Amino acid sequence: MSYGRDRRAREESSRGHSRDTASLPAHVHAAAEAAGERSAWDGPQAIGYAAPATGPGAIHGRSRLTTLWSRPAPYPAFDEHDPPSAELIGDCVHCGFCLPTCPTYLLWGEEMDSPRGRIHLMKLGNEGAVAMTDTYVRHFDQCLGCMACVTACPSGVQYGKLIEATRQQIERRHRRGPLDRAFRALIFAVFPHPERLQLLARALFAYEKTGLKALVDRSGMTNSLPRQLASAHDLMPQIRWKDLWARVPERVPARGRTRARVGLLTGCVQRAFFPRVNVATARVLAAEGCKVYVPGGQGCCGALALHSGREEQAREYARRLIAAFEQYDLDYVVVNAAGCGSSMKEYGHLLRDDPRYAERAERFTSRVRDVTELLVQLGPVAPRHPIQATVAYHDACHLAHAQGITREPRLLLEGIPGISLIPIVESEICCGSAGIYNLVEPEPAAQLGER
Repeated sequence: MSYGRDRRAREESSRGHSRDTASLPAHVHAAAEAAGERSAWDGPQAIGYAAPATGPGAIHGRSRLTTLWSRPAPYPAFDEHDPPSAELIGDCVHCGFCLPTCPTYLLWGEEMDSPRGRIHLMKLGNEGAVAMTDTYVRHFDQCLGCMACVTACPSGVQYGKLIEATRQQIERRHRRGPLDRAFRALIFAVFPHPERLQLLARALFAYEKTGLKALVDRSGMTNSLPRQLASAHDLMPQIRWKDLWARVPERVPARGRTRARVGLLTGCVQRAFFPRVNVATARVLAAEGCKVYVPGGQGCCGALALHSGREEQAREYARRLIAAFEQYDLDYVVVNAAGCGSSMKEYGHLLRDDPRYAERAERFTSRVRDVTELLVQLGPVAPRHPIQATVAYHDACHLAHAQGITREPRLLLEGIPGISLIPIVESEICCGSAGIYNLVEPEPAAQLGER
């Protein structure tokens, strides 16, 4: 495979410049070895990164590790507020088992775009050996947060906690370019707000049905837009008229004997653009003996904010969601979106320092279940009608890797008479969506989608 050739090439390159770095401090020398690049080293100063290289690699922000001896680092990468845990960083033994499962390493073969490379950068950040430069940040921006490395890691490295802590540092301490700032601000002004998304869905429905979208597509106008906006236009889902008004009732009675009382998260994008998924989820739960409650005051779970480094915003969303579901006497809180469920299962960690919510968050987290997880746990009682079909299932990353749920979806599919379930190649590799990743990083997202 290509990553093996890339690794050998880097090892050969590092041997070529070992004399240049031999006299350096250990952590600086390690950074040079990990990068596999030749650099000139002139003094015992903190290392930094050059501006992204020009040419084809520039869109990925890949560049040579270099020094900033000519001027001091603008400031150390991390401050003292919840930096990545040195103890968790120390769990990584740099064995390389994560490399063949990491989407960005498979795309580019760059050590610093692999989990162990990013963990090494976190270590340097904790030591004050690097500055929060554009290129340093770029390596973390390009991480999809798919957590495939967590599944592959034999040492149990908690990469999720590490990347979230690093992104919180980046969000506080790094100033992005004006276009990137504006685009991210637009995303977070709309996506975590279901009511605003529903208004957007209606506007997009009109945009498509009036023929304006087809006209824009034919004219090639999107080619002149910034790449992120053009990607958002291309990703616009098809919206049906009845989807604009589809809602799950606040209470859905169980069929037959009540086996569990469950609350259903309706989500943000799911509620506005894919409401049929929520309707179907409630219907299946009711058929399996669950009395379903859908809190009307529920909002965003905070997953997008948490995975993007917006720490305080994520905490506020978590508090509101906990309060909304606490109004009901529930056995479980059911989620049908993997990223949301993964974040909700981490509320105990997210709110660990909140005296009013720490215990409530732990109690809430203990009740969170993915819908497939709960259905297998309860066992089937509703009749299964045959469907003659061959089905391939692709794991949602935050379901398979962050929550460790892979068996349950397959058991449910195999329980349908007539279904033939077949495996797919590279089912562990991310599809490229990853929350807002396909909006802010459209090129690698498209490459992974095609793969």
